[in-house]
Amino acid sequence: MRVLFVCLGNICRSPTAEGVLRHKLREAGLADHIEVASAGTGDWHVGKAPDQRSQAAARLRGYDLSAQRAQQVTRADFAAYDLILAMDNSNLRNLKALQPAKSKAELDLFLRRYESEVDEVPDPYYDGDQGFEQVLDLIECASDRLVIELKGRL
Repeated sequence: MRVLFVCLGNICRSPTAEGVLRHKLREAGLADHIEVASAGTGDWHVGKAPDQRSQAAARLRGYDLSAQRAQQVTRADFAAYDLILAMDNSNLRNLKALQPAKSKAELDLFLRRYESEVDEVPDPYYDGDQGFEQVLDLIECASDRLVIELKGRL
């Protein structure tokens, strides 16, 4: 099973989701069965580490994002991944435009699928530290629900 998280630049939201889900899968004993990655719909941060503010907020909660490097989503990802989860509606629209007609990947909004109160993970890039904390709160909650679904799929 392979899961891909997607945001705009792959330096804030999607790498945070990748790091949180990897951690939760290890805790659940599922890390050897599920591969997790992240990408951006834009290409301007390719090869860069996650935003320092994302890394700092994640580190305070026990998540290490330091080894991740930004990459751009490609058409091939729709064949390589089983589940592609967008952080917001704009990225979901971009993914739908890129998605090949007969792709195997399920495509959805991450929070719409796993969180009941809000649909989108807000982009914290231009906000203060509180924005990064809010992103983590939303991602942690949704990731707990995702782990339950993934466990049931194995």
